[in-house]
Amino acid sequence: MPPAPSLITLLTDFGTKDYFVASMKGVILTIHPDARIEDVSHHITPHRIDEAAYCLQACYRAFPEGTVHVVVVDPGVGSRRRPILVKTGRYYFVAPDNGVLTPVLNMEEDVEVREIENQQYRLPSPGATFHGRDVFAPAAAWLAKGAALSSFGRLVPDPVRTNWPQPQVTTRTIIGEIVYIDRFGNLISNISRAQIEAGMIGQPEIRVGAHRSETLVANYSEGQGDVLHAVINSNGMLELFLKEKSASERLQIGVGAVVELNG
Repeated sequence: MPPAPSLITLLTDFGTKDYFVASMKGVILTIHPDARIEDVSHHITPHRIDEAAYCLQACYRAFPEGTVHVVVVDPGVGSRRRPILVKTGRYYFVAPDNGVLTPVLNMEEDVEVREIENQQYRLPSPGATFHGRDVFAPAAAWLAKGAALSSFGRLVPDPVRTNWPQPQVTTRTIIGEIVYIDRFGNLISNISRAQIEAGMIGQPEIRVGAHRSETLVANYSEGQGDVLHAVINSNGMLELFLKEKSASERLQIGVGAVVELNG
């Protein structure tokens, strides 16, 4: 059981131009003035559930035990999709039930999922277009203030899980895909260091789209010129990059591009 939470993180596709993020923070602090709020990102590509899922997976374990992680990338806002709370052994999550928590549900054990049904933990609203403010922010605040998880609503036995891409591993061949592109234009794959070390002999040949790299370096500074390089990033995943340039823009490679290793 995680300790009583006091830290709330926000991950959304709202950007910072509009009032959306400020409204969520205002609601949280009105309900729970002692809450601490940290921004993960508000620049997820609009409606990209997979991008938000990757960002959450990459950082949620860096936070203190008991943190409440709020994720609002919600193209189905106002529809019949459920708003949910998730408790793991160390953390809490508040999000729409649209698959954005798939990596968490896959990685964690001892998971409890509940629907946010109790109107006490929602704000009255004239419309159904801003559940970030009216549902997820108040639920997170009440949870952080000490409300019992069971008081929010019924257990959810079947939370939505998306088909989170997994590499295909055969003898000396690994086929994965690009799952995220960071702001530097680096191409992050779903292939792990462990999979490479188990399946490859020596330096693998790496192909992504029509491009090839035979250089697996230790860090970005070892990159040279306009040559496509590979590196194991700080999350232990294979990443492709051009030194001080956007590989995504230069090579016209996006999320979903196939990555193949042979060696």
